[in-house]
Amino acid sequence: MNDVSAKLVHAAIDAANNAYAPYSNFHVGAALLLDNGDIVTGANFENASYGITLCAETVAIAKANSDGQMRRIIAMAVAGGPKSGEGGAVIGAEPITPCGRCRQVIKEVADLVAIDLPVHCAHASGHETHLLSELLPHGFGPASLKS
Repeated sequence: MNDVSAKLVHAAIDAANNAYAPYSNFHVGAALLLDNGDIVTGANFENASYGITLCAETVAIAKANSDGQMRRIIAMAVAGGPKSGEGGAVIGAEPITPCGRCRQVIKEVADLVAIDLPVHCAHASGHETHLLSELLPHGFGPASLKS
């Protein structure tokens, strides 16, 4: 793991500790790397009406967007797992990847910035890196609306 991806993965793990997940106890954090080296994070936010729960990836992207930074995103990291007690570990042995809905939101950003966004998926012994095109082959994006 290089220094930049390690920093990004650790930021995602730290963000997972801030998740609000009283129903699933599955805490997820996401971290976005901007082209200037800054990192924007997000954590999942569950709701008793499960369908309106916010995923960490979309929280981070919305936060970057609201700060006028969305077009600067060049990489993402995701980390998570069950939380074991107060301050307990929130990273699992297996890597987690963004859900389908999040992959679609990430696709929108990747198309806007015109890169095949690398997504670092953390696990207890490191991380796996996947390009968005591997996680969402044949994705529907802004270009799909032009015919």
